[in-house]
Amino acid sequence: MANGNRPNIVYILADDMGYGDISYLNEASKINTIHLDRMAREGMAFTDAHSSSAVCTPSRYSILTGRYNWRSALKQFVLFGYDAPLIEKERMTVASMLKEAGYRTACIGKWHLGLDWSRSGDNKEDVDFTRPVSGGPVEHGFDYFFGISASLDMAPYVYIENDRVTAVPDSFSQNPDPMQMWRHGPVAPDFKHEEVLQVLTQKVLDTLETNRDEPFFIYFPLTAPHTPILPSEPFQGKSGTNSYGDFVLMCDDVVGQINAKLEELGLSDNTIVIYTSDNGCSPRANYSELLQVGHNPSYIFRGTKADIYEGGHRIPLIIKWPAGIQAGSICGETVCLVDLMRTAAELIGYQLPDNTGEDSVSNLPLWRGEPLAAPLREAVVHHSIDGSFSIRQGRWKLELCPGSGGWSDPVPGQEPADSPPIQLYDLTQDIGERRNMWDQQPEVVERLRTLLISYIEDGRSTPGARQQNTGVDDWPQLARVRR
Repeated sequence: MANGNRPNIVYILADDMGYGDISYLNEASKINTIHLDRMAREGMAFTDAHSSSAVCTPSRYSILTGRYNWRSALKQFVLFGYDAPLIEKERMTVASMLKEAGYRTACIGKWHLGLDWSRSGDNKEDVDFTRPVSGGPVEHGFDYFFGISASLDMAPYVYIENDRVTAVPDSFSQNPDPMQMWRHGPVAPDFKHEEVLQVLTQKVLDTLETNRDEPFFIYFPLTAPHTPILPSEPFQGKSGTNSYGDFVLMCDDVVGQINAKLEELGLSDNTIVIYTSDNGCSPRANYSELLQVGHNPSYIFRGTKADIYEGGHRIPLIIKWPAGIQAGSICGETVCLVDLMRTAAELIGYQLPDNTGEDSVSNLPLWRGEPLAAPLREAVVHHSIDGSFSIRQGRWKLELCPGSGGWSDPVPGQEPADSPPIQLYDLTQDIGERRNMWDQQPEVVERLRTLLISYIEDGRSTPGARQQNTGVDDWPQLARVRR
C-alpha cells in the first residue's frame, strides 16, 4: 500500500467498560451512548470480542505486543504506578512496527505497563521526580507520550511528557468517598483527578491537528470509567443511572469529539477508529445500584472484571473505517485484542518476524467482509486476575479453575467443597455459564486441555517457529492445566 494511501489508526481503549454499557450492543441498556452508537452504525460492531486478560496491565501488554500476557513475566494480577517495565526491551510493538513503516506514533493516556523511575532511596516509592523516566512508551515505538504511569487511582499523580514529569509533586492526596477512591500518594500541582480525562482528550485533538499531513497511529488508553468515578458537571445525573453511568457518557462524548475532529480535518474517510475496553466492568460501578434501574454492565454474561467468566473478558469492540469497512456491519466471529499486531501488519504489508506477534491473528478479512472457509482463530485463551486459564474453541469453553478466578462468587479459595476442579460450558446453549458439563464431555475437555498445553509449550498459538515464554513456566495455575 502506498504511503500516501495508508490509513491512519486511532485506538481508543476504555478502562473497565462493560459490553452492556454501550446501547448499540445492549437492547436493555439504560445508558444512551449516542456517539458510540453512531460509530457502530457507520462501521462494524463485534459481538464476540475478547481481551486477553480480565484485568488491565496484562490486556495492554497483549494489545501492544500481539503476545498473550501470561507469556510475559507477569503471571497474575497487575502492575502499580512505581513498578518496573513489563514489555521486554527488544520486543517489537504495534507502535515500533508502524513507526518503522513511516507512521507518526503517539501514546496519550494511561500507560500501566511499568516505568523505570529514578530512585532517591531504597524504597521503590522514593522517586527523584526531577530526573528522566525510562522504559516507557518512547522506548517502545512511540514518538510522543503524554499521560500517567498507571490507573488514575494509583500514585504517583503526575503527568509524564515523553520521559519527564511535567511538574514535581508538592503535596499528598487524600482518599475521598468509595466511588471516588484513589490511593494515597504524591500529587503534582498541575494534576487534578477530575480534570485528567479532559486534559488527555485535548492532547489527542491537538495531536490529530499536528499529524494531519502524514500517516499516524494514536493509542489513546482512557483513564475512565475506572475509579475514581468522576463525571464532570455537564454529565452528572445525565445517564439516569448512577455516577458510573454518567462517567460512561463522558467517555462516549470523548469518542464524539475525536470523530468530529477527524471530520473537521478531512481525515475521517481513511482513518480507522477502534473503540474497545481492556476488560469487563468493575464491581466498583455498583452493580446492585445499576440493576435497580435495569442496567447490567455485563449484559447477559456471567461475572465482572477480574473473572474467567465471559463478563471478565468479553468486551465491546467497534471499528469505523469508511474507506474499508461497510457501514452497519455486525461481526459474530470470535476475535481477541491481541490481534491488533498482525492486523496492522497485514494492513501495511509488513512481514512480521517469527518472534513477534506470536498469538496475533489478522482480522482484516473480517473488516473487509470477506467470506471465511473456516474460523480465523483456531481458539482463544483467556486469563483471570489470579492467573487461571481458560480456552475457547467454537461453542466450547474450558476453564481450568473451580470458580471465578477473580472477584465474583465463587472467589478463589472459597469455592464450595464439592466444586469440580474445572468447568466446561457450551456457550451456544449456556451463554450464562451455569451448567458445567466437564463430566459429560471428557473428550472435549481432553482436546481443549491438550491444545492449551501445546500453545503454552510452543511459545505461540499461531504458525511459526517455536518461541520461549518469559519467566518460569511452573507457576501454580499452570499445574491445573497440565494435570
